[in-house]
Amino acid sequence: MNVINESGILAISTRLQRLADQIRKDGLLIYKANGIDFEPKWFPVIYTLHQKSTLSVVEIAAEIGYSHPSTISLLKELEKKKLIRSKKDKSDERKRLLTLTEKGAELVTQMQPVWSVMTEALSSFTVNLIKAIDDVEEKMEQQSFYQRAQSIKNK
Repeated sequence: MNVINESGILAISTRLQRLADQIRKDGLLIYKANGIDFEPKWFPVIYTLHQKSTLSVVEIAAEIGYSHPSTISLLKELEKKKLIRSKKDKSDERKRLLTLTEKGAELVTQMQPVWSVMTEALSSFTVNLIKAIDDVEEKMEQQSFYQRAQSIKNK
């Protein structure tokens, strides 16, 4: 066991990041093994637009839980790859509306069987993890980690 694992709950962020990195790396290998040119970091935007078809930048950021600047960076990358397109909203010229391109929609069609395999593979070892993440996210919406630490400190 290494020092990070031995540190217990104190290293939860490090361990979750390490786990996410490994899943992302394996996801990339799975896509490549299936002849799909796709970066796992693109998944939240591509999947969201597949489910909701047309959204503004702000709506996408809210759906995927990313900051506005992080979302913009990801959207620029996807537009450059011609997987999404943007157009100005007719009712509000300041707002950009995003949709999948034909190339993006075809990519989703190609990925759906792979997503089924990935879902089954992940389900074999993450059922309790998903429930735990749901519980933690719900509790953090009620009171953040920072707020909890401050209340303990101020006792």
